[in-house]
Amino acid sequence: MNPYIILLIAVGTVIGIVFGAIPGLTATMAIAMFLPVTYSMTSSQGVNLLVALYIGGISGGLVSAILLNIPGTPSSVATCFDGKPLADKGQAAKALSTGVICSFIGTLIGIAMLILISPVLCDFALKFGSFEYCALSVFSLSMVIALTGRDMPKGLISAVLGCLLATVGLAPIDSRPRFTFGNFHLNNGLQLLTLLIGLFAIPEFMAFAEKVHKPEKVVINTNVKMRGGGVSAKELLGQWFNILRSALIGIGIGILPGIGGGVSCVLSYTVAKNMSKYPEKFGTGIIDGVVASETANNGTIGGAMIPLLSLGIPGDAATAMLLGGLQIHNVVPGPLIYQNSGAVLYGIFFAMVLSSLFMMLFMLFGMKFFISVLRIPKNYLLPLILVLCCIGAIGDNNQVFEAYSVVGFGLMAYLLVKAKIPTVPMILGFILGPMFENNIRKSSQLIQTDSLLGHPIFLVFIAVTVVVVILSLRAYRKEVNASETEAASATDT
Repeated sequence: MNPYIILLIAVGTVIGIVFGAIPGLTATMAIAMFLPVTYSMTSSQGVNLLVALYIGGISGGLVSAILLNIPGTPSSVATCFDGKPLADKGQAAKALSTGVICSFIGTLIGIAMLILISPVLCDFALKFGSFEYCALSVFSLSMVIALTGRDMPKGLISAVLGCLLATVGLAPIDSRPRFTFGNFHLNNGLQLLTLLIGLFAIPEFMAFAEKVHKPEKVVINTNVKMRGGGVSAKELLGQWFNILRSALIGIGIGILPGIGGGVSCVLSYTVAKNMSKYPEKFGTGIIDGVVASETANNGTIGGAMIPLLSLGIPGDAATAMLLGGLQIHNVVPGPLIYQNSGAVLYGIFFAMVLSSLFMMLFMLFGMKFFISVLRIPKNYLLPLILVLCCIGAIGDNNQVFEAYSVVGFGLMAYLLVKAKIPTVPMILGFILGPMFENNIRKSSQLIQTDSLLGHPIFLVFIAVTVVVVILSLRAYRKEVNASETEAASATDT
């Protein structure tokens, strides 16, 4: 309850929101930039500041995702699907307030799970080996089929292309260069951040450039009355099951190291769409999609902190930076952290709760400012965003080459959009491809001395994957037959 520490948490949350809201500047970058600032601080001060930056950075990504259709962070990818259509309908306030409130709820549920049942969940995560991670990757990639619906072949093309892009660079085991063409910049592979900026930002700019000579009168109601924060309590209560399910998905994905909020938000969105009574409305602008995405990616925060604090294993890039911050302040994560650094640990729990509360208050009170972004003419706004995106891409790896990568990915995405090939499966393939490759190569070496029957988690994942594929193929066949029937009847008419 030290006032200075509370001030640090508040300031860190605001800075994190700003970093998350600006495309290309992520929570990871915020932590990396402020890590040296904490050198002269005490353990509680420094660690709590970094935690606040983490929560603010993850939550801030929804602003640009909803207002500009550009995810501020990888964790807000799925927020674009329904958030931007809602903003285009003049309901930006509803989309933003829904995302903020669900981010707050998802974070609290994640923190509760972190505090109450982290030992049990950590034991479960310890059982994951190469076989289990390989099966998990296959299961997650199978969700691409459910994502694409009628465009299943195009969705699979996109997913495979994402997996192929992930193979650029040095091979994971023997370190042989692949598809580098002698360019040393490609030795470290292609970066997820540059791919996301290229896929979402550049096509937006080029689509606007196509219409610049054909201006359209789009009326957006920015003078909205913020009654109930833009979304009613009745609407939120109607989403209680979606919120709970998405939070649990986010926590589960967060516990598994190396996956992160980028997968959890897409997976949660897919599950919400598949279990919805009106799946055809997803992508047209409904709060269900925003709820699923934002609850899951913030639930991932608490989930990712479980292996970090209890095992010393970071769940994603941001928690990897937090691991460095903990070590700098002589806090050693692991089974003995409760005994050796109990005061700092419970300080972290308190800081997470306080930061999530600050995040909700700052973002709700700043809603008018966020919505006012829509008033700025795009011919002024988009060039500035493009510059910030390139700066963010360069800052992620300190290489100008990343700016060229953004342009290259953007041109590729523009062609994919013209061919009506979805880009979301490509993101999933890019994230899960390396995980699958690493673990399939390790599993192929272990299979000679290990039996698959000794890995029940692997068998469960494979069985669920088979069921998902069969059900998705049946649904796809029904949709194709229905569309053929409609086309035939229209022809007869």
